Order: sequence, then structure tokens, then C-alpha cells
Amino acid sequence: METKPLLYGLVGFFIGGLIVSLAAVAADNRTVSHMDDSGNEMTMSMMTDELKDKKGDAYDEAFISYMIMHHQAAIDMAKHSDVNAKHDEVKRLSDEIRLTQSKEIADMKDWQRQWNYRDLSGSGMVH
Repeated sequence: METKPLLYGLVGFFIGGLIVSLAAVAADNRTVSHMDDSGNEMTMSMMTDELKDKKGDAYDEAFISYMIMHHQAAIDMAKHSDVNAKHDEVKRLSDEIRLTQSKEIADMKDWQRQWNYRDLSGSGMVH
């Protein structure tokens, strides 16, 4: 099997996904959202707005909490690929997302403990 067509296909897939993602966010940031532990919907733009004026520990604490929510949402979506995806490339990408982002979540939770940060995802901080 030649690797060039596969490589070109994967690069095209990732670039296409990036373009679609950017277009969706630009069209309506409210469509990209996560639920915090209290059941409050938090959009990506709300999370970003919350971070704009924070500095130092306050920034790090909020950033880590929001990234944990964001990564967990990606993992949850990727769980469906084994059964629902048609293309093996999507299945492999989903496997990679589950592996890498699970490790990143574990790292961020360790930092929260080490630095005595609260998990803000359930705090209702963003309305």
C-alpha cells in the first residue's frame, strides 16, 4: 500500500475539519458549548470571555477547568466512532483523541491538586 495517498487524505481530512470547525465557530459561537457539573451550559465564547481579564493563578485555575470540560466533551464524542464511523481514519483519530486527551485531563487534574485549585466547572461561575 502506498503511503502518499493516505497521507494526503489524512492531511486533507484534518484541514477540512479545521475549516469546518472555524466556520461553525465564526457563524455562531453559541453552538459550541459544554455543560458544567451543575448542568449550566457554557459556550466556548463564554469560557473565553471569562479568561480575558484573568491573570496568574486565577487564569490558570479557570483555564484548566475549562480545558478539562472541553477535552471531556471531545472524548465523549469520540466514543461513538467505533460503532458509527464509516472510515477507519475517523476511528483511528477518535482512538487518538481518547488516548491523548485522557492523559491531558489526568495531567490537568494533577495540577489542580498540586496547586490547590478548585474545579470551576461545577461552580456555576459562568451563567
